[in-house]
Amino acid sequence: MAMVDEPLYPIAVLIDELKNDDIQLRLNSIRRLSTIARALGEERTRKELIPFLSENNDDDDEVLLAMAEELGVFIPYVGGVEHAHVLLPPLETLCTVEETCVRDKAVESLCRIGSQMRESDLVDWFVPLVKRLAAGEWFTARVSACGLFHIAYSSAPEMLKAELRSIYSQLCQDDMPMVRRSAATNLGKFAATVESAYLKSDIMSIFDDLTQDDQDSVRLLAVEGCAALGKLLEPQDCVAHILPVIVNFSQDKSWRVRYMVANQLYELCEAVGPEPTRTDLVPAYVRLLRDNEAEVRIAAAGKVTKFCRILSPELAIQHILPCVKELSSDSSQHVRSALASVIMGMAPVLGKDATIEHLLPIFLSLLKDEFPDVRLNIISKLDQVNQVIGIDLLSQSLLPAIVELAEDRHWRVRLAIIEYIPLLASQLGIGFFDDKLGALCMQWLQDKVYSIRDAAANNLKRLAEEFGPEWAMQHIIPQVLDMTTSPHYLYRMTILRSISLLAPVMGSEITCSKLLPVVVTATKDRVPNIKFNVAKVLQSLIPIVDNSVVEKTIRPSLVELAEDPDVDVRFYANQALQSIDNVMMSG
Repeated sequence: MAMVDEPLYPIAVLIDELKNDDIQLRLNSIRRLSTIARALGEERTRKELIPFLSENNDDDDEVLLAMAEELGVFIPYVGGVEHAHVLLPPLETLCTVEETCVRDKAVESLCRIGSQMRESDLVDWFVPLVKRLAAGEWFTARVSACGLFHIAYSSAPEMLKAELRSIYSQLCQDDMPMVRRSAATNLGKFAATVESAYLKSDIMSIFDDLTQDDQDSVRLLAVEGCAALGKLLEPQDCVAHILPVIVNFSQDKSWRVRYMVANQLYELCEAVGPEPTRTDLVPAYVRLLRDNEAEVRIAAAGKVTKFCRILSPELAIQHILPCVKELSSDSSQHVRSALASVIMGMAPVLGKDATIEHLLPIFLSLLKDEFPDVRLNIISKLDQVNQVIGIDLLSQSLLPAIVELAEDRHWRVRLAIIEYIPLLASQLGIGFFDDKLGALCMQWLQDKVYSIRDAAANNLKRLAEEFGPEWAMQHIIPQVLDMTTSPHYLYRMTILRSISLLAPVMGSEITCSKLLPVVVTATKDRVPNIKFNVAKVLQSLIPIVDNSVVEKTIRPSLVELAEDPDVDVRFYANQALQSIDNVMMSG
């Protein structure tokens, strides 16, 4: 008897939980829908569960969102693709709710189900659903409908296809801007399913309406449509229909539309081909680079390298470079920052001579920019220029600026330079590095900002790895050891940090002869913070040196620290002693 009642139980519990006042219980039961459907079996899921969900008028968006998501993967639980249509009614209801993310999720689930449905079922069930939504009196239904046409269209018979095209055309002229926006957003997807014969006639006339919409939010979505449609049309049609639209949009009265054009222009160039790009799009792009709205200039400046790649170097030098020069002294720091992040990529495009003549002065002016982000963006991309103009020129022209930045008053700029030093060092080579940058690396160990001192210690380790222990023995270790007697305890702490980082790179012999004695001497320091850091460093040296050294030198120092009056010093000393014991036992 219990076996017979079992399947009845989940649906009763579900109904109770879905009517519960506690939102968490309602959410949990929605998330368990697939389990409940399995327990009920396919037939009862179709006959009881889905109708119940269709009538479920929960008013909480979170519950509705979860339901829209669950139903999208429900085909296996209702008996497979032939019964997929039973899932459409609850999702149709969800397509009309006020909350946008619920509608979007319902449309996404409907598209997922529709793409698996059989053609005959699509015609019988899915197309009527799209038509009902498109005729809905409340705008939310019409907004949702726009996202479903591309699924419905391809399997519809000829008569229905014509009807769907005309319905979509009406949606593009809807009174509500939200509906027109949705139609503009989904036009590319819909156009991709429409036959090429109707593409030029129906779709292009729809597109023309959208491009002349009085709402800038609709027009800017039409810009995205330009690129999508451009890929579908033949090049000559693209030039005839899309190109004039782009050129008009680049002069649109709304800066948001111009911003979208600046963002999409590279994709649009690919759609229309090289010749029209030269004649029509270069002037449009130049206009955007000189736009009076900073946001537009930022978007355009960020694309400058990509755009130059599709032009010949002569054209880039003739048309784009003058604008780049202007942008490098733009009144908006964000424009200069956007330019600085991509301008290095122009060097390979323009070639060596043009880079030296035109770009180097711009790099230098950006490197001296008052705004730190601009300088950082240039520094982090120097290697791209190095490949084009060679190290000698780079060092003559840019190094003075780098040295200046190394002492910049903004610590983040100094930090960026430090992080870039190992890369510079590997590019410039040892000799050059020693002359120009060696002193800087030591200077940073005594910076006023902790992050800089810490990065400087890491930098020494990376340099030792790059140039090898012998070089480090000559150029790093003596200077580091000289600083151990610094009167300021924070600087002495940085030296301890440097030693713990350098020891693994330098190896056992140098550690024992040069580094360890300094650390042992520091156990006598009068500052407790130094002493407990000494204990930590000694612990880090245990694996590097021989066991005999551990017993003879490290252990006695730690035993002494373990009796220190300061509680933290004793704690770290005992921790280090414990790790010696562990090593000895495992050894």
